[in-house]
Parts: sequence; C-alpha cells; structure tokens
Amino acid sequence: MPTVSATAVSTGGEEATDRYFATEGARLRYRDEGRGPVVLLVHGWALDLQMWDALAAALCDEFRVVRMDRRGFGLSSGVPDLERDIADLQALRRHLTLHDVALLGMSQGARAVLRLAMTEDSTLSCLVLDGPPDDSTAELDVPLAHYRALARSAGVEAVRVEWATHALMQLRTGEPAARRLLNAMLGRYPGFDLAEGARAADSTPGRWRPESIATPALVITGEYDLESRLQAADLLAQRLPAAERAMICDAGHLAALDNPEAYNSLVRAFLKRHTAAPL
Repeated sequence: MPTVSATAVSTGGEEATDRYFATEGARLRYRDEGRGPVVLLVHGWALDLQMWDALAAALCDEFRVVRMDRRGFGLSSGVPDLERDIADLQALRRHLTLHDVALLGMSQGARAVLRLAMTEDSTLSCLVLDGPPDDSTAELDVPLAHYRALARSAGVEAVRVEWATHALMQLRTGEPAARRLLNAMLGRYPGFDLAEGARAADSTPGRWRPESIATPALVITGEYDLESRLQAADLLAQRLPAAERAMICDAGHLAALDNPEAYNSLVRAFLKRHTAAPL
C-alpha cells in the first residue's frame, strides 16, 4: 500500500503543502490544492511541480489542481523512465481516487500525457499539450547522449550549467521571480536519468498514434519556441481528432513562466469549456 507523508514548505513567500506517496520503488512528491474539476499537471525535463505555481494559484478557486514531481525529478526519488511515468500517474489517480481528469503535460511531460491518453481516453475530460516534441526529433532538441557523457565526465552540476544556456531554457521575461524559480528548479535537478542503466523512452515509429485519442485537446506553444517544437505542435494538432492550436505571445518554450497571464487565461478558458464539477 502507498505510504503518505506531508510537510509544509515555503514557495514564493507562501506556505504550500508537499505530500508524498510511495509506489513501485519510488517516493513521489505531489501537491493537491483547490476544489472542483480535477486538473493534473505534468512538468517537463529537468523541471518539477513548482513550474506550475502561478497556474495552480490561478486555477484553484474553481478547480482541484494536482501536480507531481515525476519519478527521479525535483524531490521525487526513483530512476526516471518515461514509460514508468504512465504507471505513476495512474497510481496517483488511484491514490487520490481521481476519476474524470483533465491532463496538462509540458514538453517531455506532454509525451507522458499522450501515452496515458492512448490507454485511458475515456476517463479524461480534456488534454492540454504544451510545447510537445516530435518523438522522432526529441533527441535533437535535447541531446541526452551528450548530457549523459558530460555527467559521467564532469558531474551533474556541469549538466545543469550547460542546460541553463540551452535555447529551450531561455526566458524572455525580465521578471526576477520567474528567473529565480527556474534557477531553483534547475538546481534541484538530480540527473538520475543520465546515470548508467537509465532507460530511454521508446520512440518506435507508429507505436504511438494520436489519431486514436478522441478527447478534446489544446496544443500550445510560445511564439518563440524552437522551430522544431512549433512544427511538432502543428503536426500533433492536425493528427488529434478534436484539437485546437494556440500560441502564447511574448513567450519561448517556458511559456507558463514567460507570460503567465496569457497562459493561465488560455488554459482556464479551455478547461472551463471541457470540464464539469464532480457530482
């Protein structure tokens, strides 16, 4: 049976509650805030659940917002594994008895959300896919083989320093709080997925078919995201049977941090159209 603990932590000057549950060899951190239709938020590579601080604050008056540090990221233990993320999200849903759920996945987290939607489409109210990669080009955007070699030769801190200069991690906003938050998340990245024996995601062509997902979906990118991500988002929106495509102005890949007002407003409006209060 999962075990649970909770601790109060300070985030941006406010008290928030971190909770933990154990599943399949990992202790995973999550937060559960607000009341209403359930929204489950899934972060991207080298980030953690605190990337959603502003969105959670904007939604929790009308939604129940659940977010988790993916296995091996942030303050969650375990070896990162994109395929394992699916089982972890299912375990969290069982742990909290979450039924009709909206899923939001960012970047690598969008890959996990898509995979979950392919197996549990009927239990989902809607999907938001933020900056999704194309499986066939994801390694070009984030050269994990290079970062694995760097971690072995110079340590995970060298990876953090180099990754902070990558185009995907560049903020356009000058807001100091956003920059502090990003730096803090990168500083917590433990690099477990770069260790020997960590399993890469399966990107076998044809295995994952967005065409099978009937759930309403919103595919978003920052207008200054990488060209490869803009193209991947366009293609994904075309392949999903019930998708909308939207752009966040004045934002790069980290649109939720670059332009939170526009991002939160767009996501909130989509969720209100496609979710209903639990009975």
